[in-house]
Amino acid sequence: MCEAHAFILKDGKEEKILESVDYVKWEGDQICLVSIFGEQKFFKGRLKFYDNTQKKILFEPLQAGKN
Repeated sequence: MCEAHAFILKDGKEEKILESVDYVKWEGDQICLVSIFGEQKFFKGRLKFYDNTQKKILFEPLQAGKN
């Protein structure tokens, strides 16, 4: 499989939030991730980077009062 795994930065560390991500959708600051197995995760954040060579998507959470 070549799907990426999604992580979010928490306290300076990367925490895995979903494996085998197949679909990413943004609606304002709300992000929806869907895996190849149909599992969904919703959270508020922004994309920090996507690295296809590592199959990694890294998000950072939104801080209160920031866009």
